[in-house]
Amino acid sequence: MMQRSLSASTSAEQEAPSIEGASTSDKRLPRIAIFASGSGSNFQAIVDAAQTDPEHFGAVVALLVCDKPGAYVLERAKAAGIQSAVYTPKQYENRELYEQDLLQRLQAEGIEWIVLAGYMRIITHVLLEAYPGKMMNIHPSLLPSFPGLHAVKQALDYGVRVTGVTVHLVDAGMDTGPILAQHVVQVEAGDTEESLSDRIHAIEHGLYPAVICDVLAGRLAPIRV
Repeated sequence: MMQRSLSASTSAEQEAPSIEGASTSDKRLPRIAIFASGSGSNFQAIVDAAQTDPEHFGAVVALLVCDKPGAYVLERAKAAGIQSAVYTPKQYENRELYEQDLLQRLQAEGIEWIVLAGYMRIITHVLLEAYPGKMMNIHPSLLPSFPGLHAVKQALDYGVRVTGVTVHLVDAGMDTGPILAQHVVQVEAGDTEESLSDRIHAIEHGLYPAVICDVLAGRLAPIRV
């Protein structure tokens, strides 16, 4: 028998996301939510850019959505004074019901853009239809090469001389959305997955905030490869 979604009939402890921190958002600017699952280094880079010069950045980071209770990104959000909504996907019958709960929170917060930053879940039509063309992701390769998981390892295994970083809009495919920007990273002799990942992450931390800023300001439009 199919189980019901953990909805209003279940206990608040089971169904409701836990909330940490307090919002300091300037409501005159577009409000974005960052989705993250891990340590949150890209989250931190975006928050630093947004909080250092909100008017130039062009948006307020209003919410962190995290699907991993205990992830270090939650500590980053707390330190930055950003609200965190923590969900446990396995408590839901399917991905769509999980995202329906996310969507309710996003709408309640007036979120206009979603930024995926190390969010390790496939997005369904629930959020795609609610935020058409308003969801971004960053991927550690020069898409369309090496989509999906372990992109750095894929590049090393294939033996490429260059790889890189791609920021793209999210669609229903696996890293197939329209490309916003790319940056090349050279593969050096003796590179390991860790050493190459470190250089890629360093590029991500500068590229992602800059692309978000340019997209929100209307200076950057996607292209399809």
